[in-house]
Amino acid sequence: MNNDFRKSTVYQIYPKSFCDTNKDGLGDLRGVIEKLDYIRELGVDYIWLIPFFVSPQNDNGYDVEDYYNIDPRYGTMEDVEELIAEGKKRGIGLMFDMVFNHVSTRHEWFRKAMEGDPYYKDFFIFRKGKGDGVPPTNWESKFGGNAWEYVEKFDEYYLHLFDVTQADLNWENENVRKEIQKILKFWMEKGVRGFRFDVINLISKACYEDDETGDGRKYYTDGPKIHQYLKEMHDATFGKDEGIVTVGEMSSTTMENCFKYAGRDTGELSMVFSFHHLKVDFMGNEKWVLVPTDFQKLKDIIFDWQTKMAEHNAWNAVFWCNHDQPRVVSRFGDEGKYWKESAKMLGTIIHCLRGTPYVYQGEEIGMTNTDFTDISQFKDVESLNHYQILQDKGLSASDALRIIQIHSRDNGRTPMQWDDTKYAGFSAEGSAEPWIAVNGNHTRINAAEQLKDEDSIFHYYQKLIAMRKELDVIAYGDIEPLAVKDPCVFAYRRTYEGHELIVAANFYGRDCTWKGAPDVTGYERVIGNYKDAVSADNGVMNLRPYETAVWYK
Repeated sequence: MNNDFRKSTVYQIYPKSFCDTNKDGLGDLRGVIEKLDYIRELGVDYIWLIPFFVSPQNDNGYDVEDYYNIDPRYGTMEDVEELIAEGKKRGIGLMFDMVFNHVSTRHEWFRKAMEGDPYYKDFFIFRKGKGDGVPPTNWESKFGGNAWEYVEKFDEYYLHLFDVTQADLNWENENVRKEIQKILKFWMEKGVRGFRFDVINLISKACYEDDETGDGRKYYTDGPKIHQYLKEMHDATFGKDEGIVTVGEMSSTTMENCFKYAGRDTGELSMVFSFHHLKVDFMGNEKWVLVPTDFQKLKDIIFDWQTKMAEHNAWNAVFWCNHDQPRVVSRFGDEGKYWKESAKMLGTIIHCLRGTPYVYQGEEIGMTNTDFTDISQFKDVESLNHYQILQDKGLSASDALRIIQIHSRDNGRTPMQWDDTKYAGFSAEGSAEPWIAVNGNHTRINAAEQLKDEDSIFHYYQKLIAMRKELDVIAYGDIEPLAVKDPCVFAYRRTYEGHELIVAANFYGRDCTWKGAPDVTGYERVIGNYKDAVSADNGVMNLRPYETAVWYK
């Protein structure tokens, strides 16, 4: 494991969809253990596992009922301990996903609160309504509907920014913060080497007022005590061990806050996830629409974050995919003729940026969006809620389904495609139907095929991950955006201690000409997705469909 997170790469696993060893149709922790050699071959340094704690699974484990115990559907504490030990043998650290903005309403703390225990009631955010059945504020839940749930027993409402079964914790209460520190220390003692903090910038609420211009997020995003809370958590727990890497998921954040969240000397987190670049096919903040990707906006956002975070000695997590996002090759690339070229191109853009790259399971083999044709095939609570909301707004069922097909979180949650057998090798001996349908293209897109093919997306990702370790300019270099206004080229220069890296990518499935390109004479072409070199002469670079190349000197 590389203790310098700037040279590291993280591989995200959604255990439920990764590998099923006990033939119940659900991926499990033993499945992760079974595939550790595959993950080691890819070359990553950390595995980020989404929550596998005891949970009613109303939000795929992000509704935690017990932070200290393993949901039996995933395995046992012994499995976790073995996974940590076996990962360590292979130089791979485990990064756990900690959900501390809210807990399941089945958590012991909430159950005691509902029994009227004043100590635990203060673990949550209860407020009186405005009367006549009107909640305390007009804030909207991220999953649709009002963010307050009425409790008749108290004649009060509790806040749930997410599902009604996910009650927000009251971080103003020091006892809540102490309990969270205890949880982190418990897992650190087990040998966990990293933590990813779910929607962590929502934990400090500014005030409880109606939002006349939005959905309420301005009153709970990047709140007034957020940096105080993160510093306190850092100093009491993971900040005592320099080898532990941390990343915060920052919902609708500002860059100015991220300078502090992920500053080299601010004592909060190692790095941050921000999502602005993944809203370039939204309409404003509205996800459930169909609009073309705004390529210029994509470049502007990525380059803005790259250059300004660098100026403030702050660090990004860089990524296209995770369990909440559609598959990037379907989203920004090509599922058809240029599937392989576009997947490699998109990987190149991310892996040569300043920041720690994250690879989501299946991304390294070019997995695509689902091929679902009926709403009954979808499982995600957010998608199902919005399928109804869209129809309530007047859309036809078929139009609503088309939007869900493109934007659903289930696109990233279909089973990992290990081979071309029944159920894609997800279940042992193909014996159990997975909890969610396997994509039919697994007969063509699967890990077994790609391990055999030296020209595969897998081997290309393997090389990108190795390059970050080999070339200091990728891990530590400055970044200079190039071709900033070019309508089809994504390009940048990295520089460090006399070395230079130039990255060029054609973002589209048609030939393009980049005028004013840098002269790469005398540079080594260290990677590219076409076998022969890019045509470049006198400041003109001709790029084939989805072509990318990287030069170094």
